[in-house]
Amino acid sequence: MLDIIIGNRAYSSWSMRGWLAVRLSGLPFTETLLPMWSPEWDTARATGPLALSGKVPTLVDGDVTLWDSLAIVEHLAEQTARDLFWPTDPAARALARSIAAEMHSGYPDLRRDCGMNVRRTYAPAPLTPATQADVDRIVALWTLARTRFGGSGDYLFGDYGAADLMFAPVATRFRTYAIPLPDIAARYVDAILAHPHVAEWIAAAHEEPWVLDRYER
Repeated sequence: MLDIIIGNRAYSSWSMRGWLAVRLSGLPFTETLLPMWSPEWDTARATGPLALSGKVPTLVDGDVTLWDSLAIVEHLAEQTARDLFWPTDPAARALARSIAAEMHSGYPDLRRDCGMNVRRTYAPAPLTPATQADVDRIVALWTLARTRFGGSGDYLFGDYGAADLMFAPVATRFRTYAIPLPDIAARYVDAILAHPHVAEWIAAAHEEPWVLDRYER
């Protein structure tokens, strides 16, 4: 049985990605939620299941432990079917992997200025030039994927897959901060937030009792 260890759903974008990957796999799993910056969190990072990395998400699969979202995606693709996570067309698959990896390592200004908080919606406010550049880059990638490979589907490469779950927390940020988007990106945000797995995560976040001031404006 897989166990996905996550932090607060309201705030933890990386937890969201790991959990969505397990959910997409269709494999049976349990989840362990550790409220961030709590005594349970500190213990898990010191001597418990997070001791290897100190980070969430962490996936425990028997004697195998993974603590990186893309590593979790690849492990699950090996356990199930690679086509479940990545497009079958080689050109589409190459783009999907590239933009997922860029999401994994990029957009520091958007991360800093627009932290994930799926329970909030703020009034529009001007972005810094650097954060706006991150938004513009993401919109350009979404537009490229949708126009070249989206076909009649609602997601970046038609069917929902790894690239979508990697960008799902970004879609929540765009909604939370009321960031203006061109039509193709706005419709994609609507689609990804309506996906049953994403909607399930957000609904559960609204049921959480914890409010962490460091993640609230």
